[in-house]
Amino acid sequence: MFKTLEETLNYCNEHGIKMVDFKMIDLNGRWRHLTLPIERFTEKTMKWGLGFDGSNYGYAPIEKSDMVFIPDLTSAVEEPFAEMPTLSMIGDVCSITDDGFKPFDQYPRNVAKAAVKYMQDNGIADTILMGPEFELFILDYVAFQADPQRIALEIDSDCAEWNTPNIGDGYQIRHKGAYHITSPHDNTFGIRNRISVMLEERGVPIKYHHTEVAGPGQIEFELNFGDLVTMADRSMLLKYVVKNQAKSEGLTATFMPKPIYGEAGNGMHVHMMLRKNGEPVFYDPKGYSGLSQTALYFIGGILKHAASLCGLTNPSTNSYKRLVPGYEAPTTIGFATANRSAVIRVPAYAKAPEEKRFELRSIDATCNPYYAYAAILMAGIDGVKNKIDPVAAGWGPYDFNLYNLSEEEQKKIHFLPNSLPDALAALESDHDYLTAGGVFPEHLLKIWKDNKLAEAKEIAAYPHPAEFKYYYDL
Repeated sequence: MFKTLEETLNYCNEHGIKMVDFKMIDLNGRWRHLTLPIERFTEKTMKWGLGFDGSNYGYAPIEKSDMVFIPDLTSAVEEPFAEMPTLSMIGDVCSITDDGFKPFDQYPRNVAKAAVKYMQDNGIADTILMGPEFELFILDYVAFQADPQRIALEIDSDCAEWNTPNIGDGYQIRHKGAYHITSPHDNTFGIRNRISVMLEERGVPIKYHHTEVAGPGQIEFELNFGDLVTMADRSMLLKYVVKNQAKSEGLTATFMPKPIYGEAGNGMHVHMMLRKNGEPVFYDPKGYSGLSQTALYFIGGILKHAASLCGLTNPSTNSYKRLVPGYEAPTTIGFATANRSAVIRVPAYAKAPEEKRFELRSIDATCNPYYAYAAILMAGIDGVKNKIDPVAAGWGPYDFNLYNLSEEEQKKIHFLPNSLPDALAALESDHDYLTAGGVFPEHLLKIWKDNKLAEAKEIAAYPHPAEFKYYYDL
């Protein structure tokens, strides 16, 4: 939004801004923040930054835990949810050395920048453009408890089929019947519009929004393309705005991959394409589905590392309740055109050279977007550098329904991990492509794996209500 501190302070003076809020990213991909009165925001802040304890953000304590946050004035936007007029911005985090500061190698935004630089240094492309599709639920109510004496979950949505006898207006949505449904069934139309305007005003261009398949309030926001780091920034802002706007209207929003049994889950399909010297890298009119050989190699790299990628792109135990057959979520490692059962889908409608792309359909929004987008890029780069041909490797194209294969045919297909521990094991055994060029530090991947495995073990230890249904009376 701004180029200089003077420009920033002039804006704050003209618009009555009283506070400046700085948002930083923890290991898991949640924003944390600290706030200054506008009078304390000076050239000293921009030069020396703001110190904080990085160990409380989950990062590996391989160095002194004191970190420095340096604001990025170009990211500044008016905070939409503060009672007092507030300017909000993100920035970069540095560690402290004897000579001054250096970029903290574990900080998500720094990792994303390093991945882009690695791509450029290898001459593969100048820019990677990404366009995520965010699926989520807007619910009317949620309550959950996980204590020794009570394990419970209750959710509710006025438009859910189960509320037909309760609400009494007759406009509840049939099971799996919400895709693109209109008003009066569509009761999230208003809030989606308000969220879209709020995001557009803050530099997040919305391609479109709509209801999704699941009846109890599932929706989608699809973003226009942006470069990798910008898109990770926008992903954080979108989740923040969605959750806070829902709360402000007495609702609740979740990006959990599978919050409701028997309904479609929430993915975060990511479309991607490369540009070099302003020209599309992925287009070749003579190639399969209009894709260039470089695009196929890029696909090959992603598919080769698909299992280990899940450790970063699907880092919750709930992620693997979505990656099951029957809900348009992929389970197999392969690619195809217009096939939503394949982990990589080439949109059939993207015909123009500048639109030629493919999407990764396995990823979900429990990821840290900086790590996830960077990991996808690093896998693709590995495919290009090593000329990994997905056709020669037997990963497709699978231009048929992968859910309907015979048992014999299924034996020839490779599958995504079916649990978080399996994905983390794959990440441990296959991560050289991530550490190439020093993009992902080894110690970052270790603490990520250890933390996520501890989460998975703790969750697995809880008795599940369904276990009582099946086993209590045995």
